[in-house]
Amino acid sequence: MKLHELADNPGAAKKQKRVARGPGSGKGKTAGRGIKGQKSRSGVAIGGYEGGQMPLYRRLPKRGFTKPNRMEYAVVNLGLIEKFIAAGKLDAKVEITEDALVAAGLTSNKRDGIRVLAKGEITTKITLKVTGASASAVEAVEKAGGTVTLTAPVAAAAE
Repeated sequence: MKLHELADNPGAAKKQKRVARGPGSGKGKTAGRGIKGQKSRSGVAIGGYEGGQMPLYRRLPKRGFTKPNRMEYAVVNLGLIEKFIAAGKLDAKVEITEDALVAAGLTSNKRDGIRVLAKGEITTKITLKVTGASASAVEAVEKAGGTVTLTAPVAAAAE
């Protein structure tokens, strides 16, 4: 087989419609856009317009509320902490703080604090000092012989 013998499967590549290439093409002059008006111009999309019918985004009800000053926590799983200890990125002998978790690369930033969840297994005895932890996470750490200390959230401490 040579380079010039390579060919795509028949019907795999559809020929591009060439518009505005003279009256003989059948799509010349106005390129199939009609005459004048918003839709004949370039760069215009009438998004959400359904021909006078009530558009979908107005037919659906508005629901819920997003609290503007809500607390956002970075989430860390116990299984990940165990993995980072095994890899030597975290030291189980000293107290593991939120700053240590960020420095190890478990989370990119701590937001309003770090919340520990119980996904995964923890077998190492650790001392954790974080903003929040689920009841099952605290139970799992204590079962492994460690302790969890909860601190006040960053935003609440600032006020």
